[in-house]
Amino acid sequence: MIKHGLRLTLVLWTCCLLVACGQEKKMAEAAMKTAEDAVNAAGPDVGTYAADQWKAVTDGLAAAKDSLAKGDYKAALASANDIGQKVKDAVAAASAKKDELTKAWNDMSTGLPKMVDAIKSRVDTLSAAKKLPKGMDKAALDGAKAGLAAATQAWNEASEAFKSGNLMDAVGKANTVKDKATSLMQSLGISMPAAAGAAAPATK
Repeated sequence: MIKHGLRLTLVLWTCCLLVACGQEKKMAEAAMKTAEDAVNAAGPDVGTYAADQWKAVTDGLAAAKDSLAKGDYKAALASANDIGQKVKDAVAAASAKKDELTKAWNDMSTGLPKMVDAIKSRVDTLSAAKKLPKGMDKAALDGAKAGLAAATQAWNEASEAFKSGNLMDAVGKANTVKDKATSLMQSLGISMPAAAGAAAPATK
């Protein structure tokens, strides 16, 4: 009777364990599906504008999948449950970064053409002058012309990048234009227009 009771207890315990394990597996798989849906719904912009946060999401998803494949349902469930919040954080960070870059682009797309026009006007005036002002020689003027051409080309590339939807590249190139234009204006003795605005945010 005692042995029979022990065997019955062992069978019942095993059944309970199997049931619990099955439930834990189902919960982990359901959490994984929810996590994958959240990742797929996040959109492509997140990886572009919030790379660090998105890496945490993809790393977490990979860890959850690995735990699930190994039968460690508790770890899989924990990892999968964390992904939803990580996705929300990444989406929020990406949205904030995109807004910041968009504002920077809007400011620079107003100010930079005015800077380039001011440089061109000054270069044209100097080129037409019979005598260059003090502190300016032909080599310096030629350098300014080359710098103007480079700045103009860079701005055209920035504009094309923006039109194609590559905001990060557009702002990065616009920052390069601003640096070139600022240096040229200083060398040519041109005052910085108020519309040039503040420095744009980093694109990395």
